[in-house]
Amino acid sequence: MKVSTVIGTARLSVLDRSRTREGADPAGALRDTVRLAREAEALGYHRFWVSEHHGVPGVAGSAPTVLAAAVAAATSRIRVGTGGVMLPNHRPLVVAEQFGVLESLFPGRIDMGLGRSVGFTDGIRRALGHEKKDADGFAGQLDELLGWFTGAPEEHPGVHAYPAEGLRVPPFVLATGEGAAVAARAGLPLVIGDLRGRDRLLAAVDAYREGFRPSAWAERPYVVVAGTVVVAGTEAAARRLLVPEAWSMAHSRTHGVFPPLLPPERVAALTMTARERDLYESGLRGHVAGTAEQVAHELSAVVAESGADEVLVTTSTYERDALLDSLRRLAALAGLTPLTSADA
Repeated sequence: MKVSTVIGTARLSVLDRSRTREGADPAGALRDTVRLAREAEALGYHRFWVSEHHGVPGVAGSAPTVLAAAVAAATSRIRVGTGGVMLPNHRPLVVAEQFGVLESLFPGRIDMGLGRSVGFTDGIRRALGHEKKDADGFAGQLDELLGWFTGAPEEHPGVHAYPAEGLRVPPFVLATGEGAAVAARAGLPLVIGDLRGRDRLLAAVDAYREGFRPSAWAERPYVVVAGTVVVAGTEAAARRLLVPEAWSMAHSRTHGVFPPLLPPERVAALTMTARERDLYESGLRGHVAGTAEQVAHELSAVVAESGADEVLVTTSTYERDALLDSLRRLAALAGLTPLTSADA
């Protein structure tokens, strides 16, 4: 179909959470992430990011900088980064050193996406040596981290983060609410989701732009909107891709455990409680999903309303081939320029 001119004003990127699947091991999920990164590069996507989760059966990606190194080594042009490193879980010096190594090995291709979450459950937070309230110190940790790149922070005289010091690794803040305000005060690009809470997203984006202070890292606001985007041949096929993640979310809300993805047929055969059914059905609604024409219309509206500079596609599903097909359809819809053999 005709390329949407509105979608064409925004970059398109991919975040893969290395979701595990029933019947497959975590190693397979990590290898799938690396393979998907190669495909995203070939299709012309701008960035490929990986995530950080600890103690979650449904997610294999627990060490994002390690996985980012594998992705960067397997690709040649696409930007690679984290969506994100959860800064309260780590010492800023160590994070700076890790990204300094990545940037030194893959110069000009590394992004430093940073979040403020602290573990999925109380048990995981204790195992990490942190408490939920540690997220309140995110702004200070962020300042310290950026200081390691520009020179030793005042509170650590004589200490240097090698090889990070003097390097330029673009930082992004993954946030909603207070985190968006932190990004604005620090003068950093904002990554915000999800697309289902459109009114809250737009209000946070407006507040971010109003409060943005230019910095050495960014002269103007830069907004990345993130969420599930699915393009398929029919509405039914698009809905099928949404089913596994919708059930995992419903299960996590009712059982406290985020499980591996099930095949859509297994989910359809499940007997759900009234609460599970309500959460599951809610999880299927509000995403940008459907045929090419439907997605073009909805995604154009998202970009136009938010003024987004970039869309980060965060879709997860059991069928990896169907996920790749969706990314191919979206790339064609947006008029992305595929990587040729001469470019590789």
